[in-house]
Amino acid sequence: MVFGKKKRRIVRVLIVEDEPLVAFDAEHYLTEEGFTVVATTDSVGEAIGHIIAAEKPDIVLVDLGLRDGNGADVAHAACAENIPVLIVSGRDPGEIQAIGLGCLTKPYKQRDLLAAIDICEALGEGKMPKRLPPGLRLFQSAAQ
Repeated sequence: MVFGKKKRRIVRVLIVEDEPLVAFDAEHYLTEEGFTVVATTDSVGEAIGHIIAAEKPDIVLVDLGLRDGNGADVAHAACAENIPVLIVSGRDPGEIQAIGLGCLTKPYKQRDLLAAIDICEALGEGKMPKRLPPGLRLFQSAAQ
């Protein structure tokens, strides 16, 4: 019997992060894990450009504090394009809870980021996870 990895539905990731080291680590790790990082940016405008592009990301990982604005604007743009949003921040997500899947609190371990993305994929398939990695909080909208 051949054992293999399940084919992912979430492959294309947009990383929106203002801390260069965190952004670099996430990009490097996700690329190593087989994801395609559409872009890594700290700009609201640039992130929205990728969200509305013809080749859309499958998920947006967004920090709330960005160089030129608030990650909430990015989350709203992604929601308008039916792209799932995972908040990755040390801040309280506040009103974004109504549109995001959840929030992974920084600092986090790389394996927890991967687990959070896997959970977002499961939620997209209508499955509720049994266990959450440390620092991941799902929003009520994700459970519906």
